[in-house]
Amino acid sequence: MKHAVLGDVEKHFWLTRSVARCLKISLTEAMSDGRLSPDEYAEMVTRCRASDCHEKCTIWLAAQQSDPRSAPGFCVNSQVFNRLK
Repeated sequence: MKHAVLGDVEKHFWLTRSVARCLKISLTEAMSDGRLSPDEYAEMVTRCRASDCHEKCTIWLAAQQSDPRSAPGFCVNSQVFNRLK
């Protein structure tokens, strides 16, 4: 069985939080009010770690100058972000 190589947990934790922040989503509030479970949050970071889009994500984050309407299409967590928005 082949295992995916996971990226640095701290880097992908902050990428996940940064995308949420750009979308005006508080992941802490989403967990507090029951819209996101702690397990779902951990899965988001793990999916980010397993994906190979961190360079696209960094560029997307740097380019944001206004409120984006939705998460970038290449993001492995876009469905969750868009549901929370």
